[in-house]
Amino acid sequence: MEEMKGQQCIFCGKKTLTLMQDELDIPYFGKVLVFSMKCENVDCNYVKSDVEAVGIKEPCKVTFEVKDKKDLNVRVIRSSTSHIKIPAIKLDLRPGPAAEGYVSNIEGVIERYKKVLEGRRDTTDDSSERKSLKNLLKKIWKVQCGDIPIKIVIEDPTGNSSIISERAVIEKLKVKR
Repeated sequence: MEEMKGQQCIFCGKKTLTLMQDELDIPYFGKVLVFSMKCENVDCNYVKSDVEAVGIKEPCKVTFEVKDKKDLNVRVIRSSTSHIKIPAIKLDLRPGPAAEGYVSNIEGVIERYKKVLEGRRDTTDDSSERKSLKNLLKKIWKVQCGDIPIKIVIEDPTGNSSIISERAVIEKLKVKR
């Protein structure tokens, strides 16, 4: 792993940014570069990470059906340009300027979404929204217990995302112009 400390932060301007880069060879996917930036300035705390394939890839759509609890362990590679959908739990994560790439598993993707929903549930003053969020969180819990099958879809115009399973269906993504 390469690490460079004391770089100038693009947000606070102080030389407190640490840049890290590592190359990984992920089975059934290939070589990827994992990048991260973290500002050590306590008043800034800027963090950014991404995953990028070493080679050029075609735009892709990857679909995987989670049938039981053990499928939650299936590896997920998400680039910052990908769009993740899990219609059964109303998950629709679109890339934005602060989007991060990561390597996780399906349960990790669901956990990230769950934490956002819990935060909204705990801070909303709208009782109907709170009830709706509680019901959605209950459904997520059932998915995590393996009681509800779901389908996860990742669309990536850069082709740098994947679901690592023999059951994953990989198609060419039709990029809108």
